[in-house]
Amino acid sequence: MKREKIDKIPARLDLIQSSTGLILALFIMGHILFEASILISHEMMYKVTIMFEGYYFFGETYPGIVSFLAAAVFSIFILHAGIAMRKFPASYKQYRTIKDHALSMKHEDSSLWIIQVVTGFVMFFTGSVHLYIMMTQASNIGPYASSSRVVEELMGPLYLVLLVSVVLHAFIGLYRLALKWGFMEGKSTKVSRKRFKYLMKIMIVFYLALGTLSLAKYTYIGLSHDFSDGLRYQSPDIKMETH
Repeated sequence: MKREKIDKIPARLDLIQSSTGLILALFIMGHILFEASILISHEMMYKVTIMFEGYYFFGETYPGIVSFLAAAVFSIFILHAGIAMRKFPASYKQYRTIKDHALSMKHEDSSLWIIQVVTGFVMFFTGSVHLYIMMTQASNIGPYASSSRVVEELMGPLYLVLLVSVVLHAFIGLYRLALKWGFMEGKSTKVSRKRFKYLMKIMIVFYLALGTLSLAKYTYIGLSHDFSDGLRYQSPDIKMETH
């Protein structure tokens, strides 16, 4: 009797989705932490900026490095979104059915999945805008340049929406990855799941607070600094043309 061939494509797609999701979540964690350098000082944020532009490796800044990194992240982002969309509700009716089912069952994990769907949809637009700007305006990053973009170019509201969406999506995703790939196994799966969920909520609150404070600081600089002269931040320690 001929054995039916097993279709391995769904499993491979799941692995790619999980891998790209993990990479993006780790990137988001690092990105928010680096952006928060503005809370320490203008100088610290400037030094973080030129670090990614290769200054400490080449002795000069190359914004193209940031453009390349942004393009790489964008590619992973599109791949992850494209694979994830196969699990999204195909219509509003399906979404309402899932939502009503989750509410009636009072199942928190189902509600978390719905949040991931909604935030993923929002991120597809807001995240694409942000990454495109990073690819095309990589030289316009810094204490003043970034603050100007937040205030003068009215990007603050978009960044706030992106922050909330990306933090919720990333940490709910990490929790679901741990659940899916067996990291919650132990003497008591129920206890492990509870601990991971508690950790997820702590990380969400922490990164939302950190990101909001950073955005508030950029907004304050953007409102208080005079950009009319076109000057960018000048480091007292590093004498070079700033980016």
